[in-house]
Amino acid sequence: MRAATTSTNNGIAVGNFRGGYWQQSRRPLTSLAFVTPLLIVYEIGVLWLGPQAMRNGADVWLRQLLDYLGFSQYFLLPVLTLGLLAGWHHVTREPWRISPGVLYTKLTECVLLALALVVIARVQANLQALVTRQAPPAVLHASLGLTLQGVLRRWVSFLGAGIYEELLFRLMMVPLVAQLLRWCGCATHWSWAGAALLSSLIFAGAHHLGALGEPFQWYAFLFRATAGLFFAALFLYRGFGIAAGTHATYDMLVGLF
Repeated sequence: MRAATTSTNNGIAVGNFRGGYWQQSRRPLTSLAFVTPLLIVYEIGVLWLGPQAMRNGADVWLRQLLDYLGFSQYFLLPVLTLGLLAGWHHVTREPWRISPGVLYTKLTECVLLALALVVIARVQANLQALVTRQAPPAVLHASLGLTLQGVLRRWVSFLGAGIYEELLFRLMMVPLVAQLLRWCGCATHWSWAGAALLSSLIFAGAHHLGALGEPFQWYAFLFRATAGLFFAALFLYRGFGIAAGTHATYDMLVGLF
């Protein structure tokens, strides 16, 4: 088998997408196919739940931005999300073909990565307990009860967080911050590292802002900053679909179990 070669697309190192799973799963088209069902379920779930639906902050902020720009159509945000991935794939000049087996394996990878993040969360909690000599903090999701409606609300919310938080803080913010850092004279590799760090700190802080924000806690902030770095690394090395799928799966594991 020929070794995969590398090229650069808009500053992001990408592989030869004609290779095996590792390369194919990173393609924007694969991310588009992987995320589309999740996005459809989320948007339909929000409409079905109505006032009981739980929207995440990134979803609300992006819709408010579109409203401010004069675009208030409800389905515009999901259409733009999918269009952004389709446009990204178009500029790679790769074939518009997907192997179904890649999507199934991608789902398995997301589950394994989410379990790894659960372990990181517990290790960090225990380390904090050793330092502060206090009991490890509880998981970061409030209980909504075990009713069917409560479970559905959480499932829908977690899908939206996985997609729209990754859209805002990774797919949009990481390249933008990296470009700004390059304009300031940073080398390419340092600009991506700095973008990952800065976007992760903003991601952590955003959970404590606005009407939907939580009261500030150092454990929550530091863990979310760590999780932000984790998701940023996945975005840069494994693609948007893996980052979004892992984020949603982690939220489901912690929030439901």
